[in-house]
Amino acid sequence: MREFTALYFALDQTTSTLEKREILAEYFARATPEDSAWVVYLLTGRKLKRAVPTKFLRELAQKLLNIPDWLFEESYTAVGDLAETVALLVKQLAPAHSETEAENLPLHEWIEKRILVLQTLDPYAQKELIETWWAKLSGDELFLFNKLITGGFRVGVAQGIVEKALAQVAQVPASIISHRMMGNWSPEKRFFTNLIAKSSDTFSEHADSERATEERESRPYPFFLASALDREFSELGDPSDWQIEWKWDGIRAQLIRRATGVYLWSRGEELITERFPEISESAKKLPVGTVIDGEILAYRNEAPLPFAMLQKRIGKLKVTASLLRDAPVGFMAYDLLEAEGEDLREQPLAERRKKLEALLMLPPRHFHLSSILTGNSWEDFKKQQAQSRAMKVEGLMVKKRDSTYQSGRKRGTWWKWKVDPFTIDAVLLYAQAGHGRRANLFTDYTFALWEGEKLVPFAKAYSGLTDIEISELDAWIRKNTKESFGPVRSLTPSHVFELAFEGISYSPRHRSGVAVRFPRILRWRRDKLVKDADRLETLKSMIETNPEPDLFSALSSKGAQA
Repeated sequence: MREFTALYFALDQTTSTLEKREILAEYFARATPEDSAWVVYLLTGRKLKRAVPTKFLRELAQKLLNIPDWLFEESYTAVGDLAETVALLVKQLAPAHSETEAENLPLHEWIEKRILVLQTLDPYAQKELIETWWAKLSGDELFLFNKLITGGFRVGVAQGIVEKALAQVAQVPASIISHRMMGNWSPEKRFFTNLIAKSSDTFSEHADSERATEERESRPYPFFLASALDREFSELGDPSDWQIEWKWDGIRAQLIRRATGVYLWSRGEELITERFPEISESAKKLPVGTVIDGEILAYRNEAPLPFAMLQKRIGKLKVTASLLRDAPVGFMAYDLLEAEGEDLREQPLAERRKKLEALLMLPPRHFHLSSILTGNSWEDFKKQQAQSRAMKVEGLMVKKRDSTYQSGRKRGTWWKWKVDPFTIDAVLLYAQAGHGRRANLFTDYTFALWEGEKLVPFAKAYSGLTDIEISELDAWIRKNTKESFGPVRSLTPSHVFELAFEGISYSPRHRSGVAVRFPRILRWRRDKLVKDADRLETLKSMIETNPEPDLFSALSSKGAQA
C-alpha cells in the first residue's frame, strides 16, 4: 500500500505526460505482477465496487472523533473531498507511524483480502475493521483507502500513458498493449504476465483456461477516433482522396462474431450485447471471424430516429418486449476490422470498405451499410453538411481513403465535421461548489430562461469559462447569494451567458419540459441585461424546427402518462 500511495502522489503532482510515463515505467519494472495488475486496473478507470456508502464513512468518523455535524460540514466544505476530509480528521487517532510500526501489506492483499471482503460484511463488522485499519495507516494511505472503499478512486492519468509505460517495460509496441487491455479482464498475476509478454505466441501459451479463452475471443480492437476539423478544406487537397460519410448520432460500437458467440462493445469498453438482443441475434448470421466498427442507432422504416429514442434503451439491463417495440434499433456499419479471422486494420480504408460492402451485400436484419456521399467539390459537401439535422445526423465524417485503422485519436487522416451547436442566452440562477481542485470555487451553474415573468431553470453547465472568469464569478456569487440550500446557492439574477448544446427534446422529467444534450458555456454575455435573455418558448421552437415534432410529442405524452 505504501508503494501504491507513493505512486499515486507522484503521478498527481506532475502535469508532464513524459514524467508520468517514466514514473509508471519505473513502478512496473520493480513491482510484483499481482500489484501491477491492480494498478493497471485502477489507473485505466476501472473501479472497485463500493464497499461502504460515503454516509457510513462520514458517520463513523464523526462518532469516533465526537465531531458535531456543523463542524464536519465546515471541514468538508473547506476540503471539498469527503475521503480526504475523513482522512485528515482520522489521522489524529494515532501518532505518526515509523517505518517498522506501520503495516505495509502489498496492494493486492489490501484489495483482495480486505477491501473485497469488506463488501460482504454487515455494518457492525465493517465498522470494527475500518477503525482497526484506520489506526494502522498513514495520512496519505488513509486518503487512498477511503477512496478505494467508497468507489471514488481516480487519478489524472490517460490510458495512453499507462499503455506507453507498459510498452516501454515490455519492449513491445504500444498498439499491442492497447489491444491486450481491451475488453473484460481480471486484475490477476496471469493477466499482467500476458499483458507484457514479448510476443503474441507467449501471450497465447499462458491463456489456456476457459475464462482466458473467452476473454481473448471477445476482446475488441482499440477504437480509432476522429479529430474535430480545424483547417480549411484547401489544406485537405482533392476531395476524391477522401471518403465522406454522415456522422451518425448514436452509440459507437464494435461488433465481434466468434465461434464462441457474438460480442457487442461500446467505445467505453462496456459489453452491451444483452442490451441490444435484436442486433446480437442477427449478427449470428455473419461469418465467424468478423469484426465490424459502427454505430447503434434508434432506427425504424429504413431511417434513423432522434437520439432521444435511443436513450430509452441506454442503461436498461433488462429489455422488455414493449421496449423492443417502442425503441427499435439498428447497427450502422462503416468499417471492417477483421474478416474470416484476418486483421484488416493495416489495409487502406478503401480496401476495407470494398470488403465491408461485399460482406453486407445481403445484410442480416437490423444491419445497415453507411452510405458514402458524393460530390465534385468541397462546396458540394458543405451543402450536404448543412442538411445534417434534417437527416438526424451530427455532421460529416471525412476519412482519408488510404488511411489504416489506428488506435486512439491520431490527427490527420480522420476528421469529424460537425454542425454548429444550438445556442441560447440564459440567466445564471444557482451555483454549487465544484470538486477536487475546484472544491473551494463555485463552478457548477444552473441556468434559466424566461417564461412569462418568471425565470425557469432548464440546464446545468460547468465548462467553458476561463480560470480568470471563474474566479471573478466566484467572488460575485459569494456577495450575491440570496439563499443557501445545502451546497447550492440561490443567486440574484444578474448575469447572462450564451450556452451551446448538441440536441434538444421534450422531457416531462424536467421542470422546464425540455432537456438539452451536452450543455456548456460559450461566453459570458456582459453586453446583455437579464431582461434580454431568451424565453423558454424560443428553446421549444428549436424542437419544432429541427427534430421530428410528432415523435417528441409522443415521447412527452407517454412520459406524462407514466
